[in-house]
Order: sequence, then structure tokens, then C-alpha cells
Amino acid sequence: MSIRSFDKLFIDGAWVEPHSDSVIEVVSPIDNTVIATVPEADTEDLNRAVAAARKAFDEGPWPRMSPQERAGYLKRIGDEVVKRIPEMSEAFTVEIGAPAAVSAAFHDNARKMWGDSSTLYERFEFEEDRTWADGGHGKLVREPVGVAAVIIPWNGPVATGSLKMGPALAAGCTVVFKPAPEGPVSTMLLAEAIEAAGLPDGVVNLVTGGREFGQQLVDHPDVDKVSFTGSTAAGRKIMASVADRIGRVSLELGGKSAAVITEDAPLEDVLSTLIFAGVANSGQVCAALTRVLVPRSRQDEVVSAMQEAYAGLTVGDPREETTVLGPLSSKRQQERVLDYIKIGVDEGARLVTGGGVPEGLDGGCYVEPTIFADVTPDMRIAKEEIFGPVVSVIPYDSIDEAVDIANGTEYGLSGAVYAKDDATAEAIARRIRTGQIGINTWDMCVTQPFGGYKQSGLGREGNVEGLGAFLETKLLMR
Repeated sequence: MSIRSFDKLFIDGAWVEPHSDSVIEVVSPIDNTVIATVPEADTEDLNRAVAAARKAFDEGPWPRMSPQERAGYLKRIGDEVVKRIPEMSEAFTVEIGAPAAVSAAFHDNARKMWGDSSTLYERFEFEEDRTWADGGHGKLVREPVGVAAVIIPWNGPVATGSLKMGPALAAGCTVVFKPAPEGPVSTMLLAEAIEAAGLPDGVVNLVTGGREFGQQLVDHPDVDKVSFTGSTAAGRKIMASVADRIGRVSLELGGKSAAVITEDAPLEDVLSTLIFAGVANSGQVCAALTRVLVPRSRQDEVVSAMQEAYAGLTVGDPREETTVLGPLSSKRQQERVLDYIKIGVDEGARLVTGGGVPEGLDGGCYVEPTIFADVTPDMRIAKEEIFGPVVSVIPYDSIDEAVDIANGTEYGLSGAVYAKDDATAEAIARRIRTGQIGINTWDMCVTQPFGGYKQSGLGREGNVEGLGAFLETKLLMR
């Protein structure tokens, strides 16, 4: 089992030798073996990357092109990504553990994101005339914010990088892109796609490193905007870091999303999307439906149906066609999830199924799909993001109580409401404070505004709302 290693960084339009000989070893969670290496950038590399992006923004053609001209480059990036999807998917599967079907879906989302970004100019007014009282008139212009630091996690690196970089580039920004050290290989392939699209030098730069390195990028005085996806704790730290310079920041953070099932919701219709929504990619999805809120009278019915469905989910080597759930991304992540399962048991929740390492898979980072019942809203497993295949079933006695429970965490990223009819489900959904919510379904739509309320983030990504996050507004008065 191996994937391509890299020995250079992509800076100022070329693959260049790193300043030091340090490397990041990519460890596969399938069997905890080293499968590839990439350079570990240092401060000198970071300064080169930021300087290249700064020069490309201040002196280069990219921000001065028309939106239509930039769109042509974005379309070419999308075309180049499509050519590399098989290799990207293979890399993602072995470096993070996503089953082949999940990996293919994530990378198809990347294709959609570049396609959507290449058409944003058709739906957005970069300039518009304005008039105001007493005969005032002028023009409102929207200009790129500058050098954008794009920092992403490991659980969908090409898709998340595309979601951020597409609108940033469409806006006219230049980018310094830092992937997570757990899954860098597929993003190196993304850099190859960007190189092949022929963007001007310095418009996109990729540097690899750990958390401290990412903090250096956040703190760099020549970075105008930070766009970060990751944990809420890291998001708080980034906000504090950029506060001194009033830095622009967009944050897509954690989630603890709720699925509300009403008394009259047909269970067969619920299960078709609910089951996978809680444990897709082994639960390592920020928008996962990890809290299932059910009428107390229906808890046993719902739990029994979920238990039966989970029993049919094959956990194993993500390269096998029959595998539905692969391993967690790392040993550290596996230990974190198993610790939370122990916390749930200690808190008094009823462990219905799962809760441990699947038999015969102890050489990797696997965790069984796990259901807790009789969970109360004050339990840690009901409030904190676990980021693993662990679902908490919480009974309620009224719709008002269900809404209060759904809103009763620090998060507000996704969700779903299941009822007999769409009108009832929508009425409940409108009361839940969350960025996206399904009506008798669940999805994670990234070509429409995606982001969260409360501590799930700041700002939105996708479509024209995502474009606006990389723009400043100027009024020219006449």
C-alpha cells in the first residue's frame, strides 16, 4: 500500500526545494504504516509563500483581471481536477481511511465547487450605481480583500480547499494554502491541477506543516484574510490572534447537529437519510446528524430500527468495495472517540450497539458504529462534538422541548426535521438556529451558503455568499 510522495513545495508558480530537510510522514489509519512523505515547511518557506502571494496581489495581473477572465482559469482548474480525481480519491482513501465511495463523492464535490466558482461572476454585481438623498450618487465597487490564508482540516482536504479557494480566486485574491498534516497528498495533487491551469505566478501557493506552522500563517502581518475550517477551539484561537490587526476572518467550525423526528413521521422515510447522516465517513463530518431527537413514546421503535440498520454497515478496509465505514483518521482520533464512548457509559446513557473496536481490525484505527439511547441533553456526549461514528438518541415530550434541545448546544451548523408532511417539518425547522437544515431529508449542500450559527462559525461559504467573504466594499462618490 503506497501513494505518491512529494519532495517539493508549490510556491510562486513552481515546485521548489523546501528550506529544510524535515518531512511529514503520512500514516495510513488502515494499518498504521507510513505510506508517503511530504516536505515539512518552515518559517523561511512560509515567508517565501506569503511574499509571493503579496507580490502577485500588489503587482501582478490577477486582481486586475475582469471577473470573466479569472473565471476562465477557474474552469480550467476544474477540468484539471477531474483528470486527477482517480488519483486524488485513491490517496484520500489510504491516507485518511475514507471508503472509495465516500472519497469519490467528496472529490466530485470539488469538481462542482470549481464549476460553481467559475460562474459566480454571472450572478454577482462587482460594481453597481447607487443614489441617495439630496441628489447624491456614485458607484459601489467590490474589491478583493488581498492575500488569503486558507487553512483546512484532514477530513475532506480537496473538497474543502476547493470550497474556499474557488471563491477567493474568483474575487481576485491571492492564496497561501495550508492543508492538514494528516492528509496532505491529495492536496499536493490539487496544487498540480492548479499549476496545469496556468495561473499567474504567486496566485496560489501551497505549504505544509502542523498546528504551530498554521499559527505562524495566521499571525503573518502580510495576510489580509484567514479562512479556516476546523475545531471550534482552534477557531477561537484564530479570532484572538487576528484581533490586534483587525484581520478579516471566516470560520467554519464544529457541529452537534440534531435530527428531530416527530410523532407522525413515517420511520421508513426517515431511515433512508438518517442512518448515513450520522456515521458517513465514520462520523468525521462537521455537519453529521449526531443527535437524534425522538418522541419518548417512539424511542424504542427508532432505536431498534437504527440498531438493525447499523448491523448491516460493513466496517473494514476502505479499499474494499463492500466497506461502508473505514477507520478513523488516526490513532489519536480513535482514542478520542473511544474515550467519549466510555464517558457516555459513565454518564448513564444506554449503550445499544457498538462501543468498541471491531473484531479483527485492531491493527488499524477502527471504531464500531455506536448508538446510545436514553441520552439526556446535559450529558457530554449530547453536547460535545465527538467526530466519530457515535449517535445519541434523546427522547422528548413535546415539540417545544425538542426545539429547545436542538438549540441547546453551542453549535448550529446543520440539522434535519422529519414529519408526516413538509409544511409541519418546515415550521419546526424555522425555529432551529442552524445554518442548513433538511426538510424530511438531509444533505450537505456546498454550492449554496454553508456555515453555522453560534460557535459553529462565522460567515458563509459557497455561492455568492462565499464570494462576498473575500471582498471589501468601496463607495466612489460623484
